[in-house]
Amino acid sequence: MADVKKEQERDELHRAIWAIADELRGSVDGWDFKNYVLGTMFYRYISENLTAYINDGEHEAGNTDFDYAAMSDADAEEARSGLIEEKGFFILPSELFCNVCVRAAEDENLNETLETVFRHIEDSAKGSVSESDFAGLFDDFDVNSNKLGATVAKRNERLCKLLWGVRDMRLGEVKNHDIDAFGDAYEYLMTMYASNAGKSGGEFFTPADVSELLTRLGTVGKTEINKVYDPACGSGSLLLKAEKVLGHDAVRNGFFGQEINITTYNLCRINMFLHDVGFDKFNIACEDTLTAPQHWDDEPFELIVSNPPYSIKWAGDSNPILINDPRYSPAGVLAPKSAADFAFIMHSLSWLAANGTAAIVCFPGIMYRGGAEQKIRKYLIDNNFVDCVIQLPGNLFFGTSIATCIMVLKKNKTDNKTLFIDATKECIKVTKNNRLTADNIETIVGTFANREEKPHFSHVAAYDEIVGNDYNLSVSTYVEAEDTREKVDIMKLNAEIEDIVKREDELRAAIRQIIAEIEG
Repeated sequence: MADVKKEQERDELHRAIWAIADELRGSVDGWDFKNYVLGTMFYRYISENLTAYINDGEHEAGNTDFDYAAMSDADAEEARSGLIEEKGFFILPSELFCNVCVRAAEDENLNETLETVFRHIEDSAKGSVSESDFAGLFDDFDVNSNKLGATVAKRNERLCKLLWGVRDMRLGEVKNHDIDAFGDAYEYLMTMYASNAGKSGGEFFTPADVSELLTRLGTVGKTEINKVYDPACGSGSLLLKAEKVLGHDAVRNGFFGQEINITTYNLCRINMFLHDVGFDKFNIACEDTLTAPQHWDDEPFELIVSNPPYSIKWAGDSNPILINDPRYSPAGVLAPKSAADFAFIMHSLSWLAANGTAAIVCFPGIMYRGGAEQKIRKYLIDNNFVDCVIQLPGNLFFGTSIATCIMVLKKNKTDNKTLFIDATKECIKVTKNNRLTADNIETIVGTFANREEKPHFSHVAAYDEIVGNDYNLSVSTYVEAEDTREKVDIMKLNAEIEDIVKREDELRAAIRQIIAEIEG
């Protein structure tokens, strides 16, 4: 029953999000609108989170009627420094989401009110250890954008509807993490817009089923991990999947990621908060991972999961420093300037813990192309780092129909063999895209965990076999596709034809006899 109730709540929440989308449709483009809804949800979340934290403390102390939202700003100021230390931020009672909502319809300067509130929230973290987690979080929530309306009055009318729409969402108690409503609403919004917009502004969203598969592959046999890292973390869906798969607090020392697009970087940090990850448990950076990695002091990582951009351009050998970078130098060659795929793979391998696993979504061409990419594959195979290569079905991702692969890397393999899995048929069709079901994921992960050899599905290739194939790592080289054509028994077919001809002759003779009788 609990699951049914949870699904009903989820459906209701999704309908509420659609209702807000309908309200704003025509004025704000879907992909931009997403920033407004997520920003408002985040504002509501941290307001309720802080209020619940303060109220619980007072109620436990015996002050059962206490409500932070009803407190005066002057009295609340006394708790500012302590709360910033504990929660990472501070909001005055008058600036809480619930109180701004109450005054919204009569506030002629609602746009300025929100701008001030957001600035105060970001400023509250300045000079504290949480500063980097809050700086610029509301940058993409432009209260003065013409997209919201041509006049201040129009903009405020839409902002008011936005606030009330998010206020009316049934997101449950902030303390009830079972529903994970805030985080679920975030993922729904991202999926909703990714399916329409696909790749937009450099963003790329990894669907939940693929995130689940990558995380399951990376955590086989583990109940907890030290740290999880994504070098191209986007909005953070892959990072957070580790906690969802393993359980709350199973990621002991936190979530680390880097993202080059500032809008997506802000969304990722918001996503961390919406999934109740404390400011001291995540470190997300905004920079180019390949040329300016920001987590040298945090590596190595026990789990690395990533869906980096496919075959993007990068500096490569036009930057003479990179060949001496300890992440790339072991292979003796850099990924081509026109395709950075192997740069992300070498970076991930370099920062992978000795007992860790990296699961990376790859463009299929890198598995068989020659030149520098072949040399890097040779380095990876000769040093026994490639644990498994999985061919996925096409149409799994938004905005591209490419049938991608997953490369699984390890540093502590017990044999010198590589598993190849052909999972091209492990999916179901949902509208125009393919999806991995729980059974599909179970089949792939089970085969991976047991290193099973299954006809037309998986093959464990010895080192010599891969060398004999010139270090080609395409799954089709090692797993023979099933011949689904019907087998024909020629002898049986000839006998059937003879029978048909004989029967035909008999029928003709019978017809001639009937005609002769009629004419006679």
